[in-house]
Amino acid sequence: MAQDDSTPNSRPNTARRVSIFGATGSIGQSTIDLIGRDPDRYEVVALTGGHNIACLAQDAIRLNAEVAVTAHEEHLPALRDALAGTGITAAAGEAAIEEAATRPCDWVMSAIVGAAGLLPGLRALEARATLALANKESLVTAGPLILATAHAHHARILPVDSEHSAVFQGLAGEDISAVERVIITASGGAFRDWPMEKLAGATLAQASAHPNWDMGQRITIDSASMFNKALEVIETKEFFEVSPEQIEVLIHPQSLVHALVGFRDGALMAHLGAPDMRHAIGYALHWPDRRALPVERLDLARVATLDFATPDEQRYPALRLAREVMAAGGLTGAIFNAAKEIALDSFIAGRIGFMDMAGVVEDTLCRLDGDVSLAHGGMTLDNVRAADQMGRTTATQIVTQRP
Repeated sequence: MAQDDSTPNSRPNTARRVSIFGATGSIGQSTIDLIGRDPDRYEVVALTGGHNIACLAQDAIRLNAEVAVTAHEEHLPALRDALAGTGITAAAGEAAIEEAATRPCDWVMSAIVGAAGLLPGLRALEARATLALANKESLVTAGPLILATAHAHHARILPVDSEHSAVFQGLAGEDISAVERVIITASGGAFRDWPMEKLAGATLAQASAHPNWDMGQRITIDSASMFNKALEVIETKEFFEVSPEQIEVLIHPQSLVHALVGFRDGALMAHLGAPDMRHAIGYALHWPDRRALPVERLDLARVATLDFATPDEQRYPALRLAREVMAAGGLTGAIFNAAKEIALDSFIAGRIGFMDMAGVVEDTLCRLDGDVSLAHGGMTLDNVRAADQMGRTTATQIVTQRP
């Protein structure tokens, strides 16, 4: 960790203390948009980001944050220079992000992409903050650990993925034992209408163009491959404690119905809204209240038609892999996610094709199936990290060995 300590700014004591981890990404920027519209309600503790130092520093100054942290220590001089004279602490590195998560806070947005979001989320829960969870990988890699930590420290987790926020809202006031099924929807991504025979030749630029959402490149590619939905299926099982057999996925090209909850009396509760992440972010930010949000209001007469279809698991093998991961349990989720991240990195770098990503993940799972260290490893942070590293190493070897 590298850090530059300065005198923190004086702030009022009545505002709600908030931190945003992953502030420069799409979720972080949408969160900042909402907070910036009503700044007197919030006292910003920490903002963290990656390579976009200009954006991180600008937002830290605008929101009068206590500390701004970049994940990359080589960017600390630039961040320090950008914050000179502001009284905002500049810091860098994993340890600095972890320290920022321990600072007293009321509400923390967990929007770091990838397994790197797990540790700060755990530290925020240990500090008894409400964790607004947009980091899919936390529940996929270490769901029982995350939930047990929240329970032990009397902290609350609020889902921020649009699908899980929709399920959470659909369950308000309901008994989970009355739930028969949970249906999460997927846009189908950039290639939902492509012929199967063309998918192997899909380019990075084509996979990076989402038809409905304005998201970062990695999330957009995960949408095209449906790996994001595979992660969300596992999240649904962990967060809502429903069985894998109760979870369904539907292709819904309009992206207006985010999820449905089916009850034993045959009723379906659907959550609808324009494709704008500020819906779910705002719900978590203001919960248990509902406050006005600057989002589009649906005109259903203009929408006229809502389309749904069952996803083809030949086109989207990630969904099948997710069910295999849930059946295996234990540390398999950490292996799955690690292999997925390596496969995605390899596709972005041009080392493998679009349809090869699922193959890399499946081969990694098969190669590590029955590994003694995984079979006997409990759900601890050290074991999750060890499984993550094992998955990354194995997936990297598989990518290197592919023709």
